[in-house]
Amino acid sequence: MRESLGNVILRVVLRTGQPGQAPETTIIHDYDISDYRTKTELTSTRLFTTVIAALRAYRQLCAVEAQRAEIARLYEEQKQTTEEVLRLKAALERERDYLREEVQEASGGEAIVGASPTFAGLMRQLDAVAMSDATVLVLGESGVGKEVIARAIHARSPRAAGPLVKVNCASVPRELFESEFFGHVKGAFTGAHKDRVGRFALADRGTLFLDEVGEIPLELQSKLLRALQEREFERVGDARPQRVDVRIVAATNRDLRTAVAEGRFRADLFYRLSVFPLRVPPLRDRPEDVIPLFEHVLERLCRRYGRPLARLTPAQARVLRAYPWPGNVRELENVAERAVILSAGGELCLDSAFPEAELYLDEEPACAPGRLHPSSAPPPSPDSNRGFLTAGELREFERRNLLLALEKAEWRVAGEGGAAERLGVKPSTLTYQMRALGIERPRSSPGRSMG
Repeated sequence: MRESLGNVILRVVLRTGQPGQAPETTIIHDYDISDYRTKTELTSTRLFTTVIAALRAYRQLCAVEAQRAEIARLYEEQKQTTEEVLRLKAALERERDYLREEVQEASGGEAIVGASPTFAGLMRQLDAVAMSDATVLVLGESGVGKEVIARAIHARSPRAAGPLVKVNCASVPRELFESEFFGHVKGAFTGAHKDRVGRFALADRGTLFLDEVGEIPLELQSKLLRALQEREFERVGDARPQRVDVRIVAATNRDLRTAVAEGRFRADLFYRLSVFPLRVPPLRDRPEDVIPLFEHVLERLCRRYGRPLARLTPAQARVLRAYPWPGNVRELENVAERAVILSAGGELCLDSAFPEAELYLDEEPACAPGRLHPSSAPPPSPDSNRGFLTAGELREFERRNLLLALEKAEWRVAGEGGAAERLGVKPSTLTYQMRALGIERPRSSPGRSMG
């Protein structure tokens, strides 16, 4: 700085011929003077000593440096945030893949199994209507598998790549009916703190499954009718109409014709829904399907619980065919699950798992209570008055079973000889079950991590 000032003064001396003097007009901004001061203001001060100084932008440089530091800090924060978002995205994708596998396995392995002529006729109708865009009304008693039929219609339709959105009509509060189906905008009513997308919009280019459609109150049925007719609706608090491309599949265990005759269900809504009715017969009307369905459910449950594949004896098969199954497929699945939990080796016990069939037993049960394979963890003892396990006892039994498999595999989850392979499940499924049951790998164990 001194060298620069010296050079400036030297040039002034050479030009003016005056030693160390410079006209006041050569004064440049002092670094302590604000930038808005004009040259006139500076020269009017009549300083006796002329100061020639280089223009300094110290404050500006400090501000720029501070901005650079702030930008660097924000960049680092953004980098960390991006890494966290990517980590969460990967975790969500893994969870999505796991849930997709579970849903596909569950929906693909329930009631779409049968050998009877009645069921074969139902499947022919299902295949025919699935390729159309017609509205389908699935009818049948509770537990026959109406939702599975609805999922099969969607999966075999041209809309299979689109969403399948389910709404349980019986569980929708009256005051939130329009919001649930059509959505609302922020501030539309008390508690509407943000916009909400309704089920119709969520199902755009896909299928909307209206389960228990017969439970919709009469005064609300007209609101649904227009959306079904026009595929058009308005969100609550918004006058602008929205159009959607949605296929409707509805299900009910009610006799809607009787409800129409009694004035409890609108006739126009009934005819709008029943373009193509599909009636799912109860199990008692198709006894030929009981054994194939039971064996299919057994195989799925044995994989889930890591048990050896259980086989039915001829006597047990006769009992299952003779039983009327008032709870239909849902009751059959419950019986199969209890039997798998109490099974030993490859033998299946129906005596404790299926007390309802006591009148249908024609010989001694295949195995006696308490005959468990010595290598399996004994289940908690059920109350003698109940004859079955509670939810807590069932959870404890499953936890003990997983621990046994993990210990035998030296706490290796995946890979050859790992616990997942021993249990016959996917490693992701076993990892999820371990977390759900609070099982953690001991730090001293030689096995690999669950990740």
